[in-house]
Amino acid sequence: MRTGKALAGVVLSATLAAGCGGSGGTGATDATDGKGATGAFGETEGAKPTVKLSVPPQYDGSKGWDETLGWVPESVGTLPVTSVPHSDRVALLYASAEGYTVQAKAADGKVGWSSAPWKAPTPVGATEGGTSSDEQAEIPDLRDVELDGRGYVVAYAHGMSGKDALHEGTEVVRLAVFPADASGTGVKPLREVDVPVSGSPRQVQVSAEGGRLLVAYGERGPYPRSAAVVDVTTGSVTPYKDPNELLPQCTRATLCQRSRVMAVSPDGPLVSMGLGYGFGVPGRWFSDTVRPDGVQPKTSFHEYWNGRAYGVASGRLLASWDNGGKDGANRPPTWSVHDVRTGALLARMECAYEETPTILDQSPEHPTIASPSGRYLAAGPVAFDLERKQGICVGGDGNRKTITLASIRDDGAAYGVVDNAEAPASEAVVAQVDLNSASGDPKVLGAGVDIPLLTGVGGGGLFLARDDNNNLRVSLRRGH
Repeated sequence: MRTGKALAGVVLSATLAAGCGGSGGTGATDATDGKGATGAFGETEGAKPTVKLSVPPQYDGSKGWDETLGWVPESVGTLPVTSVPHSDRVALLYASAEGYTVQAKAADGKVGWSSAPWKAPTPVGATEGGTSSDEQAEIPDLRDVELDGRGYVVAYAHGMSGKDALHEGTEVVRLAVFPADASGTGVKPLREVDVPVSGSPRQVQVSAEGGRLLVAYGERGPYPRSAAVVDVTTGSVTPYKDPNELLPQCTRATLCQRSRVMAVSPDGPLVSMGLGYGFGVPGRWFSDTVRPDGVQPKTSFHEYWNGRAYGVASGRLLASWDNGGKDGANRPPTWSVHDVRTGALLARMECAYEETPTILDQSPEHPTIASPSGRYLAAGPVAFDLERKQGICVGGDGNRKTITLASIRDDGAAYGVVDNAEAPASEAVVAQVDLNSASGDPKVLGAGVDIPLLTGVGGGGLFLARDDNNNLRVSLRRGH
């Protein structure tokens, strides 16, 4: 599942910031030894009892395993956890004096493989060996990638390469590419790649939602303007120097600025035009040729190309379309899902949820997420079952409150938070939505219920919380 990073912020706000990690207690392992509760390999040896969690009914809150990543600061924007492609494992990043170690751990608690220590570059804005002093720490992270049928786990960090008392160094994002099907201990990366970047801490995003690894930088939010695609099989780096010049429709438009590459597929980059209106893959397709029937080609606002590329997950693009029209009609926006490679329309619906980007901030309000298989896709209150080509809108209707979705299982069960601006984060109410029903059939699970970050780990779910010592606890809980 490649959506864990996208929804991490939602899960953090709903659980970590709210302190809703079930009952207290520490995890079952040392934070820096890189071995976990199972020792090096094999069955659990002397593991502590799992922490009792309050979880959705599809999971058992007392059966599974716990890990503690004590090195992860309390305030972060990313989490060093990801799925391992083609397996029932998750990858965790441990820290020690020797460097960072990647460990792949299965749903049954067994460790499949662990890497040799990996050295990250010196953090930007920090002295040698120090950390960023910004209010939200930028830390090394993990990403999973699938390319030509093979899976990889990529560790990465933003920092200064070659910086010392005599040299200024070069700002880079350093990538360490590990095979997902590795085995044993001390696994070395297939290759390490330094991608030149320029940006302050937390202005770097590494993603692979289109099928190719994309390093974007120089701006906060999920889709910064500057970007480069990395071939994880060869280590080659291809920068996109000026996204405004990638789509010919942008070069001919008025005020087409601040375009950005949102994802890269085998057929090329998905480009969102400036101000978020108009998108496509150069030389392949453009939004005007794939817009849903009944949608006007231009917006009622300044006559821009209609269609905003909202977000990407699991090779699918979520887009919104203005239905204001020249005739003054006032219909809700149309939301649609498209194949990133071809632009093919996969599903559509009207939903009253609407968001207008500003010139200075074009980041979407909610991350775009998908179920492990990719059948279900959602962002905030907008959700789709792509197999049935059915849209489900769980936005507020004047009586029912809006539900912001955070994760989805392959059976269509989705979990989210009920929007309530008056309630503190600690009282966030979690709801469950059935994406197999026309209305979503929302059900309240209550405050203090944990939302899974990953839902497809060997039938179990991966949950995050802070323990009594404010260390990050990663918990696998078995599914029913």
